[in-house]
Amino acid sequence: MTELVKLISPVDGSVYAERPYAEQAEIERAVEAAKTARLAWRETTLGERAKIMTHFADALIAMNEEIVPELAWQMGRPVRYGGEKGGVEERARHMIAIAEKALSPIELPEKPGFIRHIAREPVGTVLVIAPWNYPYLTAVNSIVPALMAGNAVILKHASQTLLVGERFQLAADRAGLPKGLFQNLVLSHRDTEHLIGSGRIDHIVFTGSVEGGRAIERAAAGTFATLGLELGGKDPAFVRADADLDQTVDNLVDGAFFNSGQSCCGIERIYVDRALYPEFLERFVASAKGWKLGNPFDADTVVGPMARGSFADHVRAQTAEAIRKGAVTHLDTHDERDREGSPYLAPQVLSNVDHQMAVMREESFGPVIGIMQVADDEEAITLMNDSPYGLTASIWTRDLDAAARLGARVETGTVFANRCDYLDPSLVWTGVKDTGKGGALSEVGYQMLTQPKSFHLKKI
Repeated sequence: MTELVKLISPVDGSVYAERPYAEQAEIERAVEAAKTARLAWRETTLGERAKIMTHFADALIAMNEEIVPELAWQMGRPVRYGGEKGGVEERARHMIAIAEKALSPIELPEKPGFIRHIAREPVGTVLVIAPWNYPYLTAVNSIVPALMAGNAVILKHASQTLLVGERFQLAADRAGLPKGLFQNLVLSHRDTEHLIGSGRIDHIVFTGSVEGGRAIERAAAGTFATLGLELGGKDPAFVRADADLDQTVDNLVDGAFFNSGQSCCGIERIYVDRALYPEFLERFVASAKGWKLGNPFDADTVVGPMARGSFADHVRAQTAEAIRKGAVTHLDTHDERDREGSPYLAPQVLSNVDHQMAVMREESFGPVIGIMQVADDEEAITLMNDSPYGLTASIWTRDLDAAARLGARVETGTVFANRCDYLDPSLVWTGVKDTGKGGALSEVGYQMLTQPKSFHLKKI
């Protein structure tokens, strides 16, 4: 009997979709088809690739009206936000536009009697293992540049967002990508690890948990496949004494609670200079009161359910532990849907927190935020670095020189000043420590998806 994966909607607990896992024969055919397709695709001119990939982006964006309610059903994001259309378009078009420059050979200084340059060639077959929290944005980061660089792509999307992989496949088919060049497969964890360990995958892109990243490293051991891993995060914000609170407060509330806090680069802990702390906390709480929990299909809902009840229970446990240790809550979270086991979790603001509490050191990935006062820049930097993670960090100040100086000391992949929770596709998206390795987007992203090849030609 064929094994099925069931997508349980966080909206009402119903089975929204179910699909059979790919059989081993189907996986074998997909790998062979990818290899055949990529050998022809690499001979396609970059201009022709750009034309087809632009059609791919157009096709995906054109589906947005159908995608928005699907996202609400699959992972709970309120329909008021309109899906991920803007970010998908910005990133896809940017990576297509910079491909020619990013993939151009590196020309070396002239040496009499020789022609020398370093080319960038596709790595081969790329396996993209995409998460559910931003299911289009995280996948497009790698799919578009991987294909532009001449690779084949196999997509394994999260079981919570099964229909997203099908949307990508539909876009690829409508764009006229060569058969086998892009394939969406529904894979079990077992079959995913087997595929990685087979030696027939050349590069793996994974966004997910630290433990998931370790499992992928173990599966890839000895294959020499390259890895791009974006794993956990506990992104901090530091509000300096000279911050503009009119600009800072609402942005940090949004950074903490948007997407029910299920953002890789969402704000998970805030440090505030003690000179501003009382006013900041008061204004933050007042703003956060507007983030009401509700059904994601209601137009006025700002915070929808988390993707699964178990994720919400993890946040509930962190919050309860913090309260036992002396943390103070500031929001009325009374809602009949917000109960143990339910994915519906109302936002919460905690003060009187410290680093003995899990909520300030371990990933929450939900709508809770701890706010802690600090004496000065030095204490803030020490606390920001007191974490096993390092994806982004934001510094809120009128002094950009100070932001750059302090940011250089923060152990993180991206330093923001006066903004947060955003990816600029011109900049590499990367992390340090347990957050992972490699990078996506920008010209650096193309380096991750290609391999160098030297040409050393002697004239005779």
